[in-house]
Amino acid sequence: MHKHPSALGVATTLKPAAPVTLIRPEAAARAARFFVEKFPGRSLYAVKANPSPDLIRTLFASGITHFDVASIAEVRLVAETLEGQAKLCFMHPVKAEEAIAEAYHSHGVRTFSLDTIDELEKIMRATGDATDLELCVRLRVSSEHSELSLASKFGAELGETRELLMATRQAADALGICFHVGSQAMSPQAYSDAIERVRAAIVDAAVTVDIIDVGGGFPSIYPGMEPVALENYFEAIHRGFESLPVSYSSELWCEPGRALSAEYSSVVVRVERRRGTELYITDGAYGALFDAAHIGWRFPVALLREDESEAELEGFSFYGPTCDDMDHMVGPFMLPADVKVGDYIEIGMLGAYGAAMRTGFNGFTSEATIEVEDEPMASLYAEPVPVRRRGNVIKLG
Repeated sequence: MHKHPSALGVATTLKPAAPVTLIRPEAAARAARFFVEKFPGRSLYAVKANPSPDLIRTLFASGITHFDVASIAEVRLVAETLEGQAKLCFMHPVKAEEAIAEAYHSHGVRTFSLDTIDELEKIMRATGDATDLELCVRLRVSSEHSELSLASKFGAELGETRELLMATRQAADALGICFHVGSQAMSPQAYSDAIERVRAAIVDAAVTVDIIDVGGGFPSIYPGMEPVALENYFEAIHRGFESLPVSYSSELWCEPGRALSAEYSSVVVRVERRRGTELYITDGAYGALFDAAHIGWRFPVALLREDESEAELEGFSFYGPTCDDMDHMVGPFMLPADVKVGDYIEIGMLGAYGAAMRTGFNGFTSEATIEVEDEPMASLYAEPVPVRRRGNVIKLG
């Protein structure tokens, strides 16, 4: 893999015709150390956010030893990448029986989530009625404090939890309760409210619980979405956990994905055409900008020029390189008004989901990945973040 000091250097030296993915391993390592040191429990990396083997190795080396895997492909990936050293937790509530069997018998997976009696029975069949299982019952909780809801597809309702928790307690060596407040939770209240639902379920079922897993949802920082410090989330979770009627030796877990990976990656694109405030660029909806196109997510952007523009900032939308009208990112993305064809733009905070959603549709894809040494365009872990070029780069502090 090539290395380069900065995003600006990549643009001005290499002048790439195709989008270039930039990675910042130290940013991911810093995020991992933050969770390991400050979260009052165990942190599991949610692999779906970015399944890069290099990122997985970086997080492991920085203290993340447990991984939330959602498919047998992710089980195999992490097992192979880390040579069986990590603990894998199969946290998708609906799994193929064959996937459960392979995970248990071939990869040593002992932790599974579920939200129905049917799934519990499937796990027991696939593992041969194993007696060494950690089984986490997923509750449905509100996503009202989050930018993306995860409240409709999975999770047992309170009226369903008594029977499910009691049955799972009988089958499990360790019983857990888990939930997911939704992606990009903008308030610690999301976790406080969810933990109250956990309390109600425990009291109603009168079972001993060994694991409380508060799931993911921990935010990163984007234009218009600047969360409070993550320590506030951790404090709210710790208070709630300490008040629960659980086993004296119970464990607290979380499953950050976005918060560990967002700052790891960005992309450098070239402007191929300008039509008013519409810029035609070399990446888009079928590449790293899926979220920008399909859910209106705004990412920080910066113009990469040797001589910094003095023009006023203006709101732009982007069109990606494919022939598809849906390859459109509305924005607005704030850039100097004199941006022109041939200019390069860095689009930041794409380490979460950007790389994972990339396709080769219409023959367009990223042709290179380059490690750079400069800071990410925004950070919850390094303050203040230097503004390297004009644009809506975010500063904290």
